[in-house]
Amino acid sequence: MAVQLPIEKFLPLTDSLPLVDVRSPAEFAQGHIPGAVNIPLFNNDERAIVGIGYKNGGKEHAVQLGLEIVGPKLAGFVKQAKRLAPQKEILVHCWRGGMRSGSMAWLFETAGLKATTLEGGYKAYRRFIRQQFSRPVKMRVLGGFTGSGKTDILKILGKQGEQFLDIEAIAHHKGSVFGPLGQKPQPTNEQFENNLADAWRKFDFSKPVWVEDESRQLGKCVLPDPLFLQIRNAPLIKILVPKPEREKRLVKEYGPFKKEELAAQLIKIRERLGGQYLK
Repeated sequence: MAVQLPIEKFLPLTDSLPLVDVRSPAEFAQGHIPGAVNIPLFNNDERAIVGIGYKNGGKEHAVQLGLEIVGPKLAGFVKQAKRLAPQKEILVHCWRGGMRSGSMAWLFETAGLKATTLEGGYKAYRRFIRQQFSRPVKMRVLGGFTGSGKTDILKILGKQGEQFLDIEAIAHHKGSVFGPLGQKPQPTNEQFENNLADAWRKFDFSKPVWVEDESRQLGKCVLPDPLFLQIRNAPLIKILVPKPEREKRLVKEYGPFKKEELAAQLIKIRERLGGQYLK
């Protein structure tokens, strides 16, 4: 029989065991626990069909529909799980820790795997990680004008053993007007929070955590309120670099991009701030 664990005990296991998210592809794309693999019990259309069946015919009718849909896929689910878990241990979760994860865990156990499910599901995970950003931290904030080399300094500190939260790397955005250039597509805001939390939970909170002084929003990604407040209230170390040096750094960093790409980013700023600030 599958074991069910609360999020506090479940989450550390994801560092060493494969994690299967059995929610639909659309739910998974919106946000998932970092490292999870999606083996959906129902695809997006099938989930809608079962939901309508529940609404119109009740639970028993919906369960019958679900069995008819899932039945032909059971062997495939087991094959995927065994490829992921050669050591025969696997973690499973759904949205609320209900029938979807329970059914898949039962299947995996029947096929010879040891399955562990998440109490409260992904919903419990989301509630838990948002609470973690309120945890008091010895935060050190590095500030300065664009082009001061703040990120490079933080990376050097990281190589020397200091802890730093690389918000820009997680957001796929450098925080400036040209921030998205050369970056991967940004994650959803929900996934951004999940990825931040994944880095956050691995820190040693008896030691300082360094961050760059960021605005609340980096492109489409918005910092969680508790984390943003900690950044704003932490000691600020400001780097003072002469303007000519900052200009050289910016030219080196963004000069290789096409004029059209640079102009497109400037137009976005003009639309936001007004033409009087951009000539």
